[in-house]
Amino acid sequence: MKKADIGLIGLAVMGENLVMNMESKGFTVAVFNRTTSKVTKFIEGRAKGKNIIGTYSLQELVDNLEKPRKVMMMVKAGQPVDDFIDMLIPYLEPGDIIIDGGNSHFPDTARRTAYVESKGLLYIGCGVSGGEEGALNGPSLMPGGTPEAWEAVQPIFQSICAHVEDGSPCCDWVGENGAGHFVKMVHNGIEYGDMQLICEAYQLMRDILGLSADEMHDIFTEWNKTELDSYLIEITRDILAVKDTDGKPLVDKILDTAGQKGTGKWTGIASMDEGVPLTLIGEAVYSRCLSAMKEERVHASKVYAKTPVTFNGDKEAFIEDIRKALFASKIVSYAQGYTLMRSAANTYGWNLNYGGIALMWRGGCIIRSVFLGKIKEAYDNDPGLTNLLLDPYFKGKMETLTDSWRRVIATAVTNGVPTPAMSSALNYFDGYKTECLPANLLQAQRDYFGAHTYERLDSPRGEFFHTNWTGHGGDTASSTYTV
Repeated sequence: MKKADIGLIGLAVMGENLVMNMESKGFTVAVFNRTTSKVTKFIEGRAKGKNIIGTYSLQELVDNLEKPRKVMMMVKAGQPVDDFIDMLIPYLEPGDIIIDGGNSHFPDTARRTAYVESKGLLYIGCGVSGGEEGALNGPSLMPGGTPEAWEAVQPIFQSICAHVEDGSPCCDWVGENGAGHFVKMVHNGIEYGDMQLICEAYQLMRDILGLSADEMHDIFTEWNKTELDSYLIEITRDILAVKDTDGKPLVDKILDTAGQKGTGKWTGIASMDEGVPLTLIGEAVYSRCLSAMKEERVHASKVYAKTPVTFNGDKEAFIEDIRKALFASKIVSYAQGYTLMRSAANTYGWNLNYGGIALMWRGGCIIRSVFLGKIKEAYDNDPGLTNLLLDPYFKGKMETLTDSWRRVIATAVTNGVPTPAMSSALNYFDGYKTECLPANLLQAQRDYFGAHTYERLDSPRGEFFHTNWTGHGGDTASSTYTV
């Protein structure tokens, strides 16, 4: 019997769908699951009659693989990944490849890459985006780890991933050690931001304009024909049209508390570690946290009088303002995400291809959109671009969007409707293009209470000063200077 091109561990919905995808592209796949009854169920069900080999031990799985052996794990992030690595190593030979396709935290992937390499094996941590539908029909894949492993898995990964209009695969090598999972983490952070922005647009139309779900369905249908054309706008349009059994919109009956799996939080923590302002995604994570405080919010709504909504303007014009505010905020979100990737690349020594990352996200993944094509163009034109906001296309766009954005935020604030992501994006934009921020006063404060020193406008950068602000504090400055 022909040996398998790749083995896969973990037959939950993502694992199963990836196996079906691989087999449909002409690859033979061996499968294993810790609960072996799942193997039997899969082999006798969806996999029946296909080039899929069911195995009931890791030894049997490895024995059924062509060399160099490629074993992909689709198991829960965390300890299960470490457990399977330790169980697999004794059965593998130098040059064999272990692949983690779960949502692992990038420092874990960096640690595992070093560990597996120390055993003479190769390791890949691969971000997989697109949900179960993407896994089956073509996900976005973001592999990183041991560079020598890429040649062996490239034919499989670039066959099963999504492809854009010109046939380019939404998968390419990202970089060493944890780079693939870092890029996937930023993808998920941007996804948090995109979803929060859409929810804020929805709330503005619902609570200020009093629009129904059906009216908003029509609006999102139109928006999906503009620069906002994307998977998330598309599914929002579809959601707003779905009726419950009584004929009323289902979305109106869903409890307003949101969950999270941690990747958005990791993105926020990474931004703080890097000293990069990722304000919009941070607000998107905190908005989910606030939504979870349902009982407290219900109580507080009774304690405080409700702000009366007064909107006497042109509804159609305001809807267009909301669309523009959403688009402007989205540009800021991606600008922040890309700034974080650029900073991390310097920290960890990764050579990231920013245009290539935009291409990987153009299809298959949750944040796929027409907009990403413009980001690819920006980095193709200037690979050293420090911030998307400085690209000529995006600069031109921002100049046409800003007035609408300000009107939306002002109207929201006046009417007591929260827009944390849109507002923080505008504040970042205003701060980014401000030559003189008030941090001069902040540095004076730090020097006053902690002798932390400061730099002067009339002296070269890197020259530090301390002032005895009170006349009795002495002249000794702090030995460390941290911006």
